[in-house]
Amino acid sequence: MKTFINQLVFAIVVFSLSVLPSLAISGEAKVGVVLLHGSGHPTKHIEGLINKLESNHFLVAHPEMPWSKDRQYDAPVDEAVAQVNSAFIKLKEQGAEKLFIAGHSKGGVFALYYASKYPVYGLISIAPGGNVGGKNFRNKLQSSVEKAKELIASDKGNKKATFSDLEGARGITEVEAPAAAYLTWYDPDGAMNSKNSATRISANVPILWIVAKGDYEGLRQTNIPMFDLFPSNPKTRLYEPSTSHLNAPLDAADEIIKWISEVSNP
Repeated sequence: MKTFINQLVFAIVVFSLSVLPSLAISGEAKVGVVLLHGSGHPTKHIEGLINKLESNHFLVAHPEMPWSKDRQYDAPVDEAVAQVNSAFIKLKEQGAEKLFIAGHSKGGVFALYYASKYPVYGLISIAPGGNVGGKNFRNKLQSSVEKAKELIASDKGNKKATFSDLEGARGITEVEAPAAAYLTWYDPDGAMNSKNSATRISANVPILWIVAKGDYEGLRQTNIPMFDLFPSNPKTRLYEPSTSHLNAPLDAADEIIKWISEVSNP
């Protein structure tokens, strides 16, 4: 029910704002981008991209999401969706007409999930990482997933407990999170299952899928084949910059700006 309400409120507000007089400059529609960070610090690896987007007159929102270092999955997926909805509404209020969602690493996986369920003008996923449907996640986090399910069954879903997190070079670390919230992020068939999202996304949504040539090998082995699951769209493309996982947002910035410009001004 909560998910339905989020969808309904977002659709009503976006529609109502879309009929307001355009605030676009020089006859071109203003572009708004919600940019989602990866694990850890909420701006450390995306700050350069934020600056480049804003210097090209794009409106940018970059909320701190539940998977940040300080938040540690303190809220479930539905509340993260509500955060993104709120960010889009604020961009519309500032005059944005064409709304894109972008994300780096874990943010890239969530951006894909969001775009598979909600209307966006385009999706940019930068070195996506955190596909819980993969064998690595299923094997290494199975005990934590089962622990969360047991706590929920015992009416302790809102109680914080220690669970395993899995991320890139850091490997397995521990987080303190409410069991119910944690399970929404790490359920193998849940929101962060990239394959499910890739097969569900509409052909009307163009995608810029960025896989760094110097990314972790496991991510490349997942993300290159993942591209083939997307429905056909003439504006969807795979981009492989010669950079690392962490440097991908900044090093792909020029290509991202070019692609957004092409998609938003055909």
